[in-house]
Amino acid sequence: MTSIVPIRRALLSLSDKDGLETLASGLVKHGVELVSTGGTAAALRAMGHEVRDVADLTGFPEMMDGRVKTLHPMIHGGLLAVRDNDEHVAAMQAHGIGAIDLVVVNLYPFEATVARGASRDEIIENIDIGGPSMVRSAAKNHAFVAIVTDPTDYAALLEQLDAQGGTGLDFRRGLAAKAYALTASYDSMISSWFAFADQGERFPPTLTLTATRGDELRYGENPHQHAALYLPSGPHARGIPQGEQVQGKALSYNNINDADAALELIAEFRDGPPTVVIVKHANPCGVASGATLAEAYAAALACDSVSAFGGIIAVNRPLDGATAEAISGIFTEVVVAPDADEAARAVFARKKNLRLLLTGELPDPARGGLSLKSIAGGFLVQSRDNGRVDSGRLTVMTKRAPDERELADCLFAWTVAKHVKSNAIVYARDGATAGIGAGQMNRRDSARIAAAKAAEAAETMGWAEPRTIGSSVASDAFFPFADGLLAAVEAGATAVIQPGGSMRDAEVIAAADEAGLAMLFTGMRHFRH
Repeated sequence: MTSIVPIRRALLSLSDKDGLETLASGLVKHGVELVSTGGTAAALRAMGHEVRDVADLTGFPEMMDGRVKTLHPMIHGGLLAVRDNDEHVAAMQAHGIGAIDLVVVNLYPFEATVARGASRDEIIENIDIGGPSMVRSAAKNHAFVAIVTDPTDYAALLEQLDAQGGTGLDFRRGLAAKAYALTASYDSMISSWFAFADQGERFPPTLTLTATRGDELRYGENPHQHAALYLPSGPHARGIPQGEQVQGKALSYNNINDADAALELIAEFRDGPPTVVIVKHANPCGVASGATLAEAYAAALACDSVSAFGGIIAVNRPLDGATAEAISGIFTEVVVAPDADEAARAVFARKKNLRLLLTGELPDPARGGLSLKSIAGGFLVQSRDNGRVDSGRLTVMTKRAPDERELADCLFAWTVAKHVKSNAIVYARDGATAGIGAGQMNRRDSARIAAAKAAEAAETMGWAEPRTIGSSVASDAFFPFADGLLAAVEAGATAVIQPGGSMRDAEVIAAADEAGLAMLFTGMRHFRH
């Protein structure tokens, strides 16, 4: 295996011709013979370069609408031959096969073709066959052949030629690794399209997932863990990774995880009134809607001002200066917003450690897709929890039906509870959370913790009574016993929304009737483990 390999012949086949002129001029400067196909050859000639058609090497014209042009021993022999193997060299000489030292390829735009809603026939025609074959052949023989699949590597390639008259082994090994990652990702996108879009499968026999590394993070959930952010290949929703970071230091693993939790919850209100979400450790600790963002922020903060310190804030409207001033009153790690006006940006500019992320349009909470969890020995895969309820899907289970305010608060609390770790209990009154109990091993404790937080908030704010008095309470899953419901009654709740489905539903309903509560069943639960 040699180290520096001079480039005497290069094969160029590009669907994306950005940077081609600079690349070709650099190769020609070093006396490289250019061989090309169809449109790339025409583009090179238009630039004034001499080019040999692939057909000149193979002795066969392009045929079958270009489906067959490079799939030939004269091409792949020139790519795969081991140059210091006597038998390979003899075969090349016997069959007149010339060595190809460099391949520059980018593949048919399959992903872009699917994204623009092309017909099935057009999508199939944009499955590249010859390109991946050349990429794989060149990458396998990287001891002697350089394979360039990324236009951002053109400059490095020309630097290699200028500095040492050829490509170095380490450089070729890096290019080969990138090339195989490309073909794996490309085939994965095709496989996913066939499985999900073409065949309509929910869980295909083989699930292929590919992603491109974005930022390497300082560390993971804890300092002894390593971490990086990866972006999915193929179509995907816009989220925190696609947002514009206006200011602040780099996001950490926990920042991104918490900001995603805040974004997913605020997206539930993207068509609603001005709403603010405050998240701590991936759990909401305050959510409120109001006439303005500033009003909503004040109500959300009041729910649990202790937990809000060092939290993540998300809003469903472009951020204004008044709201930014209010937010800047306590230490906040990240603020997520669709946009921010100049006044808001100016306020946050004084808080150099605060990260401001602008996401543009909020993601659709009803979108489909899969969620994946790594476990020892495998993966758990499920469809996203995009279930939603409205007043038309609710069943009144008690003698008393909720009034208009109670119904609105039930739906608000239910929306928030979907994003709280189980067991989840959420009290809400007048479009604001009054108390949130998250992640407990039993539902009664969650109800009591949420009520205790509400009592503490009332003391902090100087209110006459906790906001749980006259509130509506949501439970993410059914009450297995009446004790959780009775804890909510003790806290002052007057209406309950829950999935139902317990063996003891009748006992729970009877307890609600005895307390004079209105109870709604959704028929849908929202466990979040």
